[in-house]
Amino acid sequence: MGIFSRKDSTPATTTTATATATGPDLTALTGDYTIDPAHTTIGFTARHAMVTNVKGAFHDFTGSLHLDGADPSRSTATLDIQMASVDTGSADRDGHLKSSDFFKADEFPTMTFRSTKAEALGGEDYRITGDLSILGTTKQLTIDLEFNGSAKDPFGNERVGFEGKAEILRSEWGLTWNAALETGGVLVSDKIKLNFDISAIKNA
Repeated sequence: MGIFSRKDSTPATTTTATATATGPDLTALTGDYTIDPAHTTIGFTARHAMVTNVKGAFHDFTGSLHLDGADPSRSTATLDIQMASVDTGSADRDGHLKSSDFFKADEFPTMTFRSTKAEALGGEDYRITGDLSILGTTKQLTIDLEFNGSAKDPFGNERVGFEGKAEILRSEWGLTWNAALETGGVLVSDKIKLNFDISAIKNA
């Protein structure tokens, strides 16, 4: 995952001494991490009836990161999401999403992401590209990320955090169900906004 970039130091020279200002040693964060589902949100937003947004999230998922602080391009990410864990705050709507009209959760229980490329964009901004598989269809997905920092929690866990966002056209993965509105347009937008708020714990 393109998570970290090393900040180069620039020597400042005087007639009597040379001082070197260095950035944080991000190589210390290099390692393997497990995404913490209790402190991670994987959400989405869809336009409903052309006038409002419906927000939802998936609550059952597992994921891992490999972070390389010295070479961001060598970082990777995986994510496995159980489609039946979708939650939009409406039992009827969630049931419809799990049905054959949308997710076909009985036939295709898992949505997966496997990274294929990572990039550092400068500052705290990064980008990860990978293969997103839904309903047996795999297509490329690009996620823009912001690194939120690292810390040791009260239980001694080394944590890192990221916020991410992406957009997809659901029809490209075979999610084509819709209903026409009398006033024109359709009930559910094709464009879906994805959002990620990720906390991951460094493996022992």
